[in-house]
Amino acid sequence: MSALFSGFFLGLSLIMAIGAQNAFVLRQGLRGDHVFAICLVCALSDAVLIAAGVNGFAALTGEATWLEPAMRLGGAAFLFAYGLRSFVAAFREGAALMPAGGAGAPFASTLATCLALTWLNPHVYLDTMVLIGSVATQFPGHTNAFALGAASASFLFFFSLGYGARLLRPIFARPGTWRILEAVVGALMWTIALRLVLP
Repeated sequence: MSALFSGFFLGLSLIMAIGAQNAFVLRQGLRGDHVFAICLVCALSDAVLIAAGVNGFAALTGEATWLEPAMRLGGAAFLFAYGLRSFVAAFREGAALMPAGGAGAPFASTLATCLALTWLNPHVYLDTMVLIGSVATQFPGHTNAFALGAASASFLFFFSLGYGARLLRPIFARPGTWRILEAVVGALMWTIALRLVLP
């Protein structure tokens, strides 16, 4: 139980930091678009990466020196493009600015964006595979319980964020507030992209 709770609280503390993935889940929750699928994909992705980190995959990938810079540049390029898309949406008129109602984005493109934000972000690998994988070694014989706790934190957080966002819909029902959110998301994406590229 000690390993389970330690993994849970470590995972929760890492995942609560504002990042590209969390901003995307919040946005989808506000719009009510494919919320369950997006939360499930994010949580399952974390669980897979946590399991890999706890089972030593991080040590194996440490030998591939080309992988880290390639991930950083690829992630930065995607985040820049997504941030630009958010800035364009912030200054565009129309019903697309409303957080609820309408057909929304197609499921395939929404899922592809979610997967890219998750798997092209080097910080996800550092948190789940490297950090959680390293701390898990402090619980010999109970690393699976530690991993289960960390993965449970991801499920709790993403589903709470995705479905809890609906409580903020009255605030974001005004196009002005929605534009501010889009601009903040764009600035966040570009900031993370710059941090990935610059020393």
